[in-house]
Amino acid sequence: MSVFSHVDFDQHEQVVYGHDQASGLKAIIAIHDTTLGPALGGCRMWSYASDDEALRDVLRLSRGMSYKSALAKLPLGGGKAVIIGNPHTGKSEALFQAMGDFVDSLGGRYITAADSGTGVAEMQIMAERTRHVAGAGQREALVGGGLRNGDPSPSTAYGVFIGLQAAVRHRLGRDDLRGLKVAIQGVGQVGFGLAKQLKEAGAELWVTDIVEANVRRAVEQLGATAVGQNDIYGLDVDVFAPCAMGAIINPHSLEALRAPVIAGAANNQLASAELAEELQRRGCLYAPDYAINAGGIIDVCYERTGGSAAELKAHIEGIGQTLTEIFQRAEREGATTTAIADRLAEERLRGGR
Repeated sequence: MSVFSHVDFDQHEQVVYGHDQASGLKAIIAIHDTTLGPALGGCRMWSYASDDEALRDVLRLSRGMSYKSALAKLPLGGGKAVIIGNPHTGKSEALFQAMGDFVDSLGGRYITAADSGTGVAEMQIMAERTRHVAGAGQREALVGGGLRNGDPSPSTAYGVFIGLQAAVRHRLGRDDLRGLKVAIQGVGQVGFGLAKQLKEAGAELWVTDIVEANVRRAVEQLGATAVGQNDIYGLDVDVFAPCAMGAIINPHSLEALRAPVIAGAANNQLASAELAEELQRRGCLYAPDYAINAGGIIDVCYERTGGSAAELKAHIEGIGQTLTEIFQRAEREGATTTAIADRLAEERLRGGR
């Protein structure tokens, strides 16, 4: 299948395949739009079932990054990289050196960062071969003072927490999160960070994860209630927070889903665009993923351009204002929140042109 006829091709500027026989690297980089600046997006490593599945992921994710940067008012475009391989058993120094060379070959049109399956250690290896990598060094911590490594997940978690507050305020009419019931799907670095902030705000938590150790940590440290992976959808809670992989809102999960608010960190949460209309019909308020989970890319942008922890915190807290605007416009215009988020991002992209 040609990339140009792929269902998820959205006038992408560039889609590049990279292969290094010696290290076994098989990767794809997609640059969606560079109107506002160089394309920035994470490097994901995943055991894709097929090359087409990897292509679909990188096309969808890179488009989301363009919209995410636009909504977050950043001088960046949208791109993404995927490495086809097992993130638990397939990593090597040579693989990420080759990936660094691949990123460098694009001359700065694409800037990479950590994502699912990669972290600071991998970014540091890639940074040996290219300067077009973010999240490989230390910066002032958003909370708690001192320095931290380049991991942007605390900022992502904080932004989701702020966005969740905005969604609860709009849909449930409450500012106080004490006693709020939240089901979190995925308690890795971002999901656990979100859970910790919710716990501190007085919320009650139900959690699940494919990694048992992550669930155990949330139960032991936060007093969360563990539930099965298929049981997380049908809980009688106020908020469902998807913080794992995408396409988690689908016809099957919608049959069970009861929460009136969906607000989580996962990318591409809707399996198909028309599901936004079904959520609207059900009176379920959906916080568009690329609006609510922008804290990480804001953090990465500040790492590159400078700025204090206070300035970074204030910028991330703007996610709440952006979501409130989306919710209010959607209600006023009778449109879905995803349609309004897309429209707002496209307005900002057109302004950049």
